[in-house]
Amino acid sequence: MTEYEVPPRWIVHLPTTLTSIAGARALAEALRDSLGHVTAIDFGETTLSEEDRQFVRTRVWCDHRLPDGARCDLPAYHPDGSCGPG
Repeated sequence: MTEYEVPPRWIVHLPTTLTSIAGARALAEALRDSLGHVTAIDFGETTLSEEDRQFVRTRVWCDHRLPDGARCDLPAYHPDGSCGPG
């Protein structure tokens, strides 16, 4: 690896017994609230998928870059122009 190459990032797939997207979203929010201090976790990139359709993903948070350099933590697909800390 050269000094300009970035090592690959790894994804942790965490299957659940939840049967609704609302329940999965609530779990993702609870994990972000309790583990948000762990810098190795990029919650802004969190997506959800059905067990047998993992290639079809639903983004949880907007994650748009804000003027101060932070990321929008409002739900994905919120109205345009309303980005900000949730």
